[in-house]
Amino acid sequence: MPSNPLLGVIFHAIGGFAAGSFYAPIKKVGGWAWESAWMVLGLSAWLVTPWVVALATTPQLARVLRESPPSALLYAYLFGVLWGIGGLTFGLTMRYLGVGLGVAVALGFCMTFGTLVPPIFDGTIGEIVATTSGRTVLGGIATCLLGIMVCGAAGIRKEGELTTEDKAESVGEFAIGKGLAVAMVSGILSSCFAYALAAGKPIGAVALKYDVNPLLENNASLAIILAGGLTTNAVWCIILNFKNRSFGDYVTGPAWRQAFNYFMSALAGFIWYNQFFFYGMGESKMGDQFKFSSWSIHMAFIIVFSNLWGIYFREWKGTTQVTKLMVWCGIGILLASTVVIGLGNYLGG
Repeated sequence: MPSNPLLGVIFHAIGGFAAGSFYAPIKKVGGWAWESAWMVLGLSAWLVTPWVVALATTPQLARVLRESPPSALLYAYLFGVLWGIGGLTFGLTMRYLGVGLGVAVALGFCMTFGTLVPPIFDGTIGEIVATTSGRTVLGGIATCLLGIMVCGAAGIRKEGELTTEDKAESVGEFAIGKGLAVAMVSGILSSCFAYALAAGKPIGAVALKYDVNPLLENNASLAIILAGGLTTNAVWCIILNFKNRSFGDYVTGPAWRQAFNYFMSALAGFIWYNQFFFYGMGESKMGDQFKFSSWSIHMAFIIVFSNLWGIYFREWKGTTQVTKLMVWCGIGILLASTVVIGLGNYLGG
């Protein structure tokens, strides 16, 4: 498929908006424990939606999976399990740090590991550094990391500026120490999704044999990867349901509230899934040489939109103008990084 970096960046922006926005409906769920809402979100995001989309966009899906190398199916699933742990702790990160700061810190680790480790591991990093286009892409990745650091620094300033009452109002369980520890684990394990996509490439290659649109070749492997993520999250949510005696959340309460909670949780899952639906489309347009840079662009847009949601939810209320300016500067740097990475891909093309 011919590369088109501009279109690829647009697809990544749509995916980043979905990823940065998925938690907004969860904040509207009332009367349920966190694990109950997360379970319904997971069933929507990692079971129902990916298999419906895969069936709709991959002709002869069963045959594609049968003909795919067993090792590709296994590793896609196992990396999905590891990524599921990262996704689980990602939810806890936002619980302790808020949408804006939590996403920035977790995805800082996720971007670094998910972008740079694959080309280092497969030995192509030297070829990338040797070209002007490759150095431009790496410069864009460095710019992205700078933007993440600025957003993180703003969050640290926020910790020192907010009163206890302000923290409780914006993020009910704000805890900087616990949140940073969870964010580190979340970011490193969440980067396994990049490895899962790479492991699932043979599945997409088989799908192309059955006239799948090249823009949608990742949908079959996504169903396998996300099944791994569902495994991890479902086990943990069930454990918490037992521990907190919250199984009643699923069946008790006023009918209108139950319907609303199910709808908002499932909506959050549907929105969440769309980040990787559009990620796959964006990656296919970035060109073979610099596909690895898709992860950085994806992370940058997630952080941009999540911080905008954090501003909308008044998570920065009570902070100084300097801190708020740092947030906007961080967002601006992240947007600039996507332009630089896109330019590098264009030069490479």
